[in-house]
Amino acid sequence: MVPPNVAVMVDRRQVMRFRIRAQQLDRDRGELGDTAVLDIGVQDTGPDGARWALAVRGVDVAGLSDEELVLLWTVRGAPHLYRRADVGRVAAAVEPFSDADAGKRIYDAAKPLRAGGIGNLAALDEVAARMRAIVTKPTVKGEVSRRLATVMPEPYLRSCRPCNAIHLYEMPFRLAAVRAGLELEPGTSPPVLRRIAGFAKAATAGDRFDLIRGYLRLLGPATPKHVASYLDAPVKDVVARWPEDVVEVVVDGERRALLAADAEALESADATPTRLLGPFDLFLQAKDRTTLVTDAERARQLWPVLGRPGAVLAGGELVGTWRPRQSGGKLTVAVQQWQRLTAATRNAIAEQAERLAAYRQVSLTGVDFG
Repeated sequence: MVPPNVAVMVDRRQVMRFRIRAQQLDRDRGELGDTAVLDIGVQDTGPDGARWALAVRGVDVAGLSDEELVLLWTVRGAPHLYRRADVGRVAAAVEPFSDADAGKRIYDAAKPLRAGGIGNLAALDEVAARMRAIVTKPTVKGEVSRRLATVMPEPYLRSCRPCNAIHLYEMPFRLAAVRAGLELEPGTSPPVLRRIAGFAKAATAGDRFDLIRGYLRLLGPATPKHVASYLDAPVKDVVARWPEDVVEVVVDGERRALLAADAEALESADATPTRLLGPFDLFLQAKDRTTLVTDAERARQLWPVLGRPGAVLAGGELVGTWRPRQSGGKLTVAVQQWQRLTAATRNAIAEQAERLAAYRQVSLTGVDFG
């Protein structure tokens, strides 16, 4: 174990391999209970969302039920999947750190609340109370929004031109849902909200579900700014809650931190699986994007403003992007290579494409290497 006052010097390739191992992308089989990414939440955006993220980490998703998993609006207001057994601690973990933090997370909704003399945390509590009273049975989001607009005062509401209607601001709506003990019904579009059976927020999240520690454990080494950006929280709130049991890590000249317990794993990491990562996979959510992709043009391809592709992981590096082309019961995976791939790597990618087709319950017609 590295002493806490000794800086660890590593390069970006070691960081990449550490994260692959920490996020269990190198395992072929795994159980829901020990799947680390579920501690921080698995974003469920697009057809190859949370369940595909679990599948590429070795979880048999075919047999998973609503009794085991719960879908919540949490970090950045995005839908994330968690173990249902953990929902009370997750609710505690995703709480804003302060009133200022809550204001940052709800974006433009904070200004009218401030003008009306309403605190951001108090506002979230008020919205949550109203939402819980409305959602006594599974209710579509639009209906919840319509009814909220009839009971909430002006500082909470905005005029929506596309809908030609008055709505609650979007982020308070989403972030209040967990406070109200509400989950999202999987597979519904538009979303349907329902009460979480037996919901009770835990007094504390505990180290396992603490989001700052979770980021360091799964996306470290990192700086407070990286974590704050991931959470949409103020940097000073993250700094105030920064763990004490960290070691300094210098990544290609930049000073960062890592949980001391993970220092040995960072120095010895050697994981190099081949995987087709979904567009919003946690591996791609790291806020030090230049660590993941050093070339600016490739970064633009991977993180466009709209229509993100997935990423091809091979040999401990991101080696290209991929997009699904599905028609009926047939799927073609289009791969944009960033470098010349070996025959062995192409074969491994084709195997992963077969895995994706099985997950989607369609037939693979082939992999198009562009």
